[in-house]
Amino acid sequence: MKTIATLAAVSFMIVGQAFSQSERTSTQQKKILMDTNPQYTFELSDKVTRKKVTFKNRYGITLAADLYLPKNPKNKPLAALAISGPFGAVKEQSSGLYAQNMAERGFAALAFDPSYTGESGGEPRNVASPDINTEDFSAAVDFLGLQKDIDRNRIGIIGICGFAGMGLNAAAVDKRVKAVAVTSMYNMSRVMANGYYDALTPAQRTQTLEQLGEQRWKDAENGSYAASSSNLPEKLTGNESQFVVDYFNYYKTPRGFHPRSINSNSSWTATNPWSFMNMPLLTYIKEISPRPVLIIAGENAHSRYFSEDAYNAAAEPKELVIIPKAVHVDLYDKIDIIPFKKLEEFFRANLNVVSAEKTAAVDEGR
Repeated sequence: MKTIATLAAVSFMIVGQAFSQSERTSTQQKKILMDTNPQYTFELSDKVTRKKVTFKNRYGITLAADLYLPKNPKNKPLAALAISGPFGAVKEQSSGLYAQNMAERGFAALAFDPSYTGESGGEPRNVASPDINTEDFSAAVDFLGLQKDIDRNRIGIIGICGFAGMGLNAAAVDKRVKAVAVTSMYNMSRVMANGYYDALTPAQRTQTLEQLGEQRWKDAENGSYAASSSNLPEKLTGNESQFVVDYFNYYKTPRGFHPRSINSNSSWTATNPWSFMNMPLLTYIKEISPRPVLIIAGENAHSRYFSEDAYNAAAEPKELVIIPKAVHVDLYDKIDIIPFKKLEEFFRANLNVVSAEKTAAVDEGR
């Protein structure tokens, strides 16, 4: 029971993962994909357009995404960015906000829901996979590279929170990705396998895997996917850790709540950690080189060590930016804290994008 509690605590702390039964039929999923009045946690900018699109990944799963484009692009074809995260969030939250802000700066930006979550397809619902979710980024690159106004030779990735690790993994294997930036990074395979700060003992890990195996038999017998009891609280009692309070203040309040977000209003399956337990995401992080890596973390983020360790493991060219006084969730949506100017400069330099100001100066010179 101690190991169950340990795994539950880890699962809870991983961006407030909730676990309850949450299967949808294919018909229900089609209805979600046809949502014509989606709720967003931010206002649409008058400088961009937003279009709902779908595409398939290599496993045949249909992914739902929002494509953000600058209204009056100065340079065509456009450089493009594939964006996803945080872990358990949807495109109407943080990734969409990032996409919109990068589109305002002249990029085509695609915010997508990962497989099995949000408006994207896949059964059963609300599971994650280090392989399939890495593939989701490459499928986004497939889509972007087929658009007539996008330069397929100038595509980058932005990964947020748990999808930062997946984004780095995708960049390592997918040489079409020319640059990758991540914020508030989580290494999901590491934290699932070893707990926070690698505190899970070998005996606890073994017991956890045994219990997950037993749960698989129960799920197979029942024909459905059971749930763990961990959840973000509906109300704060004052006894929670600060990072739990931070998650609550994003996912459970009007600031960041979304009905399709797993962390706001839904659940992961109980056996969700299974595939992360022995498939390290960042094994080949050095193979991103010579393409550049930008890693951004908050100074006071409980997750900061993931970013620092990833930076140390990566090969040059690489850069680690620590945002003073910021906590993990500050980089989800706080426009005055997220270093969008730094992201713009990074991708302009590494995707060979000429700024609108420079283009205008050249035009005037003519």
